[in-house]
Amino acid sequence: MIKIIENEVVKLKRETHVLCLLPAEETSAFLAEELRERVRQLLKRKNGKWAELTKAPMAGDLPEGGRAVWLACPEGKSAFERQSLLAKAARLLLEEKPRRLAVVAGAEQAQWLQDALYVLQVNAAVLPASKRENEKASLREIAVYGAPVDNAAWADALAQGNTLTRSLTAMPANQLTPLLYRQRIRELAKEQGWEVEEYDLKQLRKMGAGAFVAVAQGSQDDGAAIVKVTRKGKKGAAKVGLVGKGICFDTGGHNLKPARYMHGMHEDMNGSAVVLGIMLAADLAGLPQQLTGWLALAENHISPAAYKQNEVVKALNGDTIEIVHTDAEGRMVLADTLTLASRARPDVLVDFATLTGSCITALGNRYCGVFGNDEDWLARAVKAGKESGERLCAFPFDSDYDAALESKVADVKQCTLDGDADHILAARFLSRFVEKKVPWLHVDLAASRNDGGLGALTTDLTGFGVAWCMRLLA
Repeated sequence: MIKIIENEVVKLKRETHVLCLLPAEETSAFLAEELRERVRQLLKRKNGKWAELTKAPMAGDLPEGGRAVWLACPEGKSAFERQSLLAKAARLLLEEKPRRLAVVAGAEQAQWLQDALYVLQVNAAVLPASKRENEKASLREIAVYGAPVDNAAWADALAQGNTLTRSLTAMPANQLTPLLYRQRIRELAKEQGWEVEEYDLKQLRKMGAGAFVAVAQGSQDDGAAIVKVTRKGKKGAAKVGLVGKGICFDTGGHNLKPARYMHGMHEDMNGSAVVLGIMLAADLAGLPQQLTGWLALAENHISPAAYKQNEVVKALNGDTIEIVHTDAEGRMVLADTLTLASRARPDVLVDFATLTGSCITALGNRYCGVFGNDEDWLARAVKAGKESGERLCAFPFDSDYDAALESKVADVKQCTLDGDADHILAARFLSRFVEKKVPWLHVDLAASRNDGGLGALTTDLTGFGVAWCMRLLA
């Protein structure tokens, strides 16, 4: 955890790295005259104008040899726009790996300051895939000058939840098999006081969870499981179910992926990591809701035991499924997991999955897609995306799409082979397995990775979903 220190008087002689959040106009009652003059000199040297600082941060030296980054903060910017500018500013400071960093802001920049605390903390973290052995994050303190800090705990909660999500997602496949993942979940649950229940492959076979078992049976070991993690929250508070796709490596099965598309498939468990990140953030922020995470942990391998095209399997809810493509394994493991989760009767159920390439084709990597069976919750989801800086696009969810999934040999086809609107068909498929008329949202994580970062994040892995769901819960 990074320590936040509040200071009323602007005294920066001791600071080596400073982020100055300026007003949009060239007047600043809170900013010391020497610093204001420093900005003017920097702009004069670069033949720039104050307004340019509203479009991009600018770095310069302080008289005592420190490094400062200046950013003007106009009103009317969206959360995504604010965080994107702050991420550029953070990159200029954090690349020098400071142990302490100062932020100067006035009362008018309070929202920018709140975002800055999140952006600085989340980007100061070091992820497993990008670090040398035993390397640790350097940043230890953030000193705030000027504006009061409204909610430092919220920024810290978001940062730690996001960092957990990205750290798990970045782990190599041999270090995060389903069995090893389950061990990590137990350790995290012990630290946070959560309850854990594991449905292993033997139990799932006995229960009749044939959709999940069809995917898991191709692996050499029996590490696959549906893991239930419960955070009790406050008595009488809303019950929220969170489902996460946890395919620790996806070969595509018998419909084998080419090397170009198999590379990076250790990240196909990102949805489950998002669920854990949300639960950790909710704990740290003290949210009242009772959260239950349902993590579908398995691998999709090719082997003599692996499921094949044209098989018919029976899901936990009794529906039979015609297998059309073995690389559509995510919707298979989620089907039985959604049935279990919905039978617990949460007030709302949300699932996260790196599910379809067609959602990426539709949106690129800058938005995620959202689907649902409740218009009110869909509206809330899109609104939370705007407010959190993690943007969602709501897709069609009309029942006439079901015609494409009609099967002659089973209750439903798993998918089609032409791939048209597969993100919509996948959501329609999943909706069959949500029972008890539970309000349900499905998030297709097209933006789980974006080259160069996205919004608040400067890393390729974005941890998308943690900040969004926290805003939805709040």
